[in-house]
Amino acid sequence: MQATFKIWETNRKIHLDFLENYSLEQLNKIPQGFKNNLIWNAGHIITTQQGLIYRLSGLPVLISKDFHNKYKYGSVPTQTTTQEEVNEIKKLLISLIKQTKDDYDTGKFVSFTPYKTHIGFHLATFEEAINFNNYHEGIHLGFMINIRKFV
Repeated sequence: MQATFKIWETNRKIHLDFLENYSLEQLNKIPQGFKNNLIWNAGHIITTQQGLIYRLSGLPVLISKDFHNKYKYGSVPTQTTTQEEVNEIKKLLISLIKQTKDDYDTGKFVSFTPYKTHIGFHLATFEEAINFNNYHEGIHLGFMINIRKFV
């Protein structure tokens, strides 16, 4: 699991770099041909991780229902994200890794509800879910790399 967590940490630091190196206007811009923006992708990976890792393990998620609804699968940005919200996302990108690692180390992930993703991946264990989460976050990093060309 150490390698899996290391990949996740590295990926999240790259996502965080986007939030620290682009203006609020750039983070909120939805380029022509895209359905979302840089900040939505960062919020979305947080929401997805909480669902895949915590909800499917029968544990309470560590984000608000409003946050979840704003960034869940199928949602699109409907309003400008504020600097306060960007700051919350920046904090969550890092703090949730530490919390997840701590929860893993203390044995909190003891059960898991199998789940089939909308693209056909079957996740049967916590380990499969966290590996898929890394894959998913990599996809959204790719979207962000493309979006940044147009902001």
